[in-house]
Amino acid sequence: MEKSDKKNSRNYRLSLIDAVSHERLWSVRFTRPIFIGASVSGIIVAMVTFFLLVAYTPLRTFIPGYPSAQTRRQAVQNALKIDSLEMRLVQWDLYSENLRRIVEGETPIRQDSILLGSESSRNVTDAQLYAIKDSLLRADVLTQEQFNVDDAPKKNLPMEALSFFPPVKGVVTEGFERTLHPYIDITAPVGSMVTSVLDGTVVYTSWDSEEGYLIIVQHAGDILSIYKHNQKLLHRQGDVVKAGTPIGLVAESASLTKGNHLHFELWYEGQAMDPTQFIKF
Repeated sequence: MEKSDKKNSRNYRLSLIDAVSHERLWSVRFTRPIFIGASVSGIIVAMVTFFLLVAYTPLRTFIPGYPSAQTRRQAVQNALKIDSLEMRLVQWDLYSENLRRIVEGETPIRQDSILLGSESSRNVTDAQLYAIKDSLLRADVLTQEQFNVDDAPKKNLPMEALSFFPPVKGVVTEGFERTLHPYIDITAPVGSMVTSVLDGTVVYTSWDSEEGYLIIVQHAGDILSIYKHNQKLLHRQGDVVKAGTPIGLVAESASLTKGNHLHFELWYEGQAMDPTQFIKF
């Protein structure tokens, strides 16, 4: 490193020289303030880089004492179990309290009276009241989610852009006519698998001596599919099904003219649609 005096200030030079030819390969000049500033800036950049790596990458899991993803997941599961046990204890407390009241000839506590804050709920603690409300709310949410087809915001595509599965492998023997025959009949062997044409939720099932088993599936985008003449259903009301999932079996038909077939309807926004326009049979 060479020192030189220039304009009453001390400068430094850092050079890289070939040991054989003494050729200067690289050189840089700097003063003491510049060297100190560059050193401090480098330390700051290194500290910020280290902080970002620890804060936003999985490297933080290697820090002693930092909980891993498995530990956090186990903690959440334990919290849910504790919550369920607390609700179960509250239900048992309410049951035992009602049993005691019935034995002693008193009026039992009703859950609706607890929610309304009536006179009979004065002996119930705030924690018990909160737990019972939470339990009823969970049951109501589960019931709503069971039949909720559009539980996440999705962009509804036009029917022409959807990929429909054929409801059964067979031949369309009677086509769609909007006024007199707003559905199609698909001939198929007895026991053939009937599948859901799209993802959806089973919203209705029934049985009739003439039409056999009926199953209705609600799909996203206000689309409804109806399947009749099943000898057996593989899903029940409330089940969530995927496109192509078996939901029934074709029944044996007593009609000699139509033979064994599936009665299939496709509805969109309350209007019957011709399935052959969207499904390849």
